[in-house]
Amino acid sequence: MKAGIVGLPNVGKSTLFNCLSNAKAQSANFPFCTIEPNVGVVNVPDPRLEKLTELVNPQRVQPATVEIVDIAGLVKGASKGEGLGNQFLANIRETDAILHVLRCFDNDNIVHVDGNVNPIRDKETIDMELQLKDLETVEKKLDKVKRAAKTGNKDAQKEETVLLKIKEGLESGTSVRALEFSEDDDKDFVKPMQFITDKPVMYVCNVDEGSAVSGNAYVEKVKEAVKDENAEVLVLAVAIEADINELDDYEERQLFLQDMGLDDPGSAKLIRSAYKLLNQQTYFTAGVKEVRAWTVDVGATAPQAAGVIHTDFEKGFIRAEVIAYDDYVNYGSESKVKEAGKMRVEGKNYIVKDGDIMHFLFNV
Repeated sequence: MKAGIVGLPNVGKSTLFNCLSNAKAQSANFPFCTIEPNVGVVNVPDPRLEKLTELVNPQRVQPATVEIVDIAGLVKGASKGEGLGNQFLANIRETDAILHVLRCFDNDNIVHVDGNVNPIRDKETIDMELQLKDLETVEKKLDKVKRAAKTGNKDAQKEETVLLKIKEGLESGTSVRALEFSEDDDKDFVKPMQFITDKPVMYVCNVDEGSAVSGNAYVEKVKEAVKDENAEVLVLAVAIEADINELDDYEERQLFLQDMGLDDPGSAKLIRSAYKLLNQQTYFTAGVKEVRAWTVDVGATAPQAAGVIHTDFEKGFIRAEVIAYDDYVNYGSESKVKEAGKMRVEGKNYIVKDGDIMHFLFNV
């Protein structure tokens, strides 16, 4: 699952990407790797993993990860191929969620492509380009579907109705994610089209140092503009995050954060938020060889969670032994949890809960 960082040129996208890619875990420096120049696998900061590591003292620790893509800055006309438009739109189509960076700071030394700072205009510029690209997609599909609908094909007639609703929405400046569809229509006709404006979005307001804690007037305008989008707005002083990442010592980083009035690096909050935006959650395996965080979709069953480790685990799933994270921490070890009767045995229909500590029994 990938989250793509988008925005106009010079809003802080690449600085943010570099911050995330170099984000130091609180108690250990887990490796960061680059798949290609603009894609990074970033560790998801999780205090629960640190606590389990402390209790189990394993030989190795493996955090959950999320892929972050730094996508080239977009300009007006991208939907028609202006600038790096075609490359930008191809890259963003391959992501599962959008981190939309908006410039919410004044600085005469950093040029704005449109001459002055206005995050609402910037947001609308990008929204319009993405909507125009989706409009092109829906119009092409409609041409084919209309022909089939005219022959009396019931499915094609249903699809035509859905696509016309999308077309009308996009023409009026409404993103696909803001339109309402039945569950079946969404699954059968909307999701397969992979519309760019159907992807979940989080707005990252890049602010100056003085606005890092409580935001500023620009941020308030953004919150007001997106209040009907069901989207998270995160305030981040990207330049300060870059300074924090330059510090190698954990204590120094904590002092820096305290001086700023922050309890956690903004980059850590952003990574966790991106993970949730991608509809991901974590379960753990905990043993002396390894304590590991595994990523599953929210709503995954126990066999699906087992399949993340190995497909054979899912095929031959028998049952799962499950300990709630709070019980593990409360009793201090797996053996004490068992003695207290707090370990549960769950079958194929069990829905994994965030933070479960699991052990799978399977037969191939």
